[in-house]
Amino acid sequence: MTTGPGVPSTPERTHAQRLHVVAMELAALAQNGLTYAGDRYDVSRYHRMQEMSADLLALLSDGDADAFRQALLVESGHATPKVAVLTALFEEDRVLLVQEATDGRWTLPGGWADAMDTPSDAAAREFAEEAGIAVRIAKLAAVHDGTRHNAHVAGGTGFPWHIYKLMFVADRTDDAPPVAGLDGETTDVGFFALDDLPELSTGRTTAAQLAMLLRHHRDRDAPTEFD
Repeated sequence: MTTGPGVPSTPERTHAQRLHVVAMELAALAQNGLTYAGDRYDVSRYHRMQEMSADLLALLSDGDADAFRQALLVESGHATPKVAVLTALFEEDRVLLVQEATDGRWTLPGGWADAMDTPSDAAAREFAEEAGIAVRIAKLAAVHDGTRHNAHVAGGTGFPWHIYKLMFVADRTDDAPPVAGLDGETTDVGFFALDDLPELSTGRTTAAQLAMLLRHHRDRDAPTEFD
């Protein structure tokens, strides 16, 4: 069963994953309440909802509740999913991956889209910063919900936000060798065959997503996958 082109149905979630979904939705409801509420008693209740969400996220991830509270406090306006961009560059069916400084695992180059960037500009900029190579974004391969494809609702991931991932395929525009660490967020870079991958940072990139992107690299006319 699929819910979009090539998109599997959502698997059964564990109790921890369902609680994580509740915590993220509670945080979004609190943010929306603080955006629109005018009554001071309602504002106080929404602040308490925000604290409860942070406490629940901390319990699920063995993290620091104060850190989650600070992360949620800086959010303002109507709560919407955050947008991340990731880009795949293939050479002879090997994909370029970067090693994350935070966890030592490997992922596609990418990061948050910045305000006033076009999606393709954000993707190309993040690629250059993390892998040291200039690329041309060739196609949007997929728009993935991180809670479905990257286990953002699993205990231990520590994500307090709902995230959409824009996943692109790119082509080189120069012959420069890859260089990691230009933005201080990556420590190594290399090309890997999909049957010989290093340990992936699956909250960012999974083997299934890499296989999907290889299909789109080979077939540039394939329809964009979503959800």
